[in-house]
Amino acid sequence: MSKPINYYSFTKEKWRQFYSARSLPVTKKGLKRVKAFNDEISLKDVRDVYIPLVHLLRLRTNSFDSWQATRADFLQQPHRKIPFIIGISGSVAVGKSTTARLLELLLTYFLKDKKIQLITTDGFLYPTAELKRRGLMDRKGFPESYDMARLIYFLDQVKDGQKDVKAPVYSHDVYDIIPNRYDIIDRPDILIIEGINTLQLPSNQQIYVSDYTDFSIYIDADPKLIESWYLDRFEKLMDTAFMNPSNYYYDYATGDRKEAIQMAKRVWRDIDLPNLSDNILPTRSRANMIIHKSTHHMIDELLLRKY
Repeated sequence: MSKPINYYSFTKEKWRQFYSARSLPVTKKGLKRVKAFNDEISLKDVRDVYIPLVHLLRLRTNSFDSWQATRADFLQQPHRKIPFIIGISGSVAVGKSTTARLLELLLTYFLKDKKIQLITTDGFLYPTAELKRRGLMDRKGFPESYDMARLIYFLDQVKDGQKDVKAPVYSHDVYDIIPNRYDIIDRPDILIIEGINTLQLPSNQQIYVSDYTDFSIYIDADPKLIESWYLDRFEKLMDTAFMNPSNYYYDYATGDRKEAIQMAKRVWRDIDLPNLSDNILPTRSRANMIIHKSTHHMIDELLLRKY
């Protein structure tokens, strides 16, 4: 990868030396439950990469909580719980969901006195009917396909410590927002928010998602590799969809497979790759940490922002 400036660079072997795990709080079976559909992750990565990262995040949250108390004292205000928000970004099919769910599991285990919750920005996509009305179906995933005002309002409510804040739910099975279904975020100590747009600066916004995040992670890989992971995921989704006519992938699963794969290649070429190049990858240098993957989703480098 081309090295962004203002980052320390570590091999996985060096990174694991910063914090040694006495034991692993997850088994192979448990790891299988948290990893994304087409992702790969090992217990070695949990030990060498994610447990040191969780220790770093524990130090960051302690510092964050201390500063909130200091500021409240200075302003002569009551102490109140302000959630620490972790943003996770990167391309489609790069493994953001695995990182998010694994961090949720590990933070819950190591920070037993903290309430950890997880949300994805997919729920803030406009519903399919609205995307069609706006002529944006071929731009799904681009900045303009998200209800950014609603997402910012959601984050403002969460950061303000409001109870039972609702987030819309997106289903990858039906490829749409599920009407009248919500995830409820209720005053967590730590909120993990995962999505391709957590580091973006949309041109029509004055406040951004990243204004609410206290630590951000970008999952990085060569676009050619990501394309192969994307197509592999598409084929696996077809393999599991043929028994469910309501599944978005059912028609592809029961139709001509070669045509379906060619369609997926066009979607990557015409939609996902341009979105990555124009809107996602340029945000990489805004992240506090970059986790770089090589073949088979193997993590080979970690970059931590210097300042």
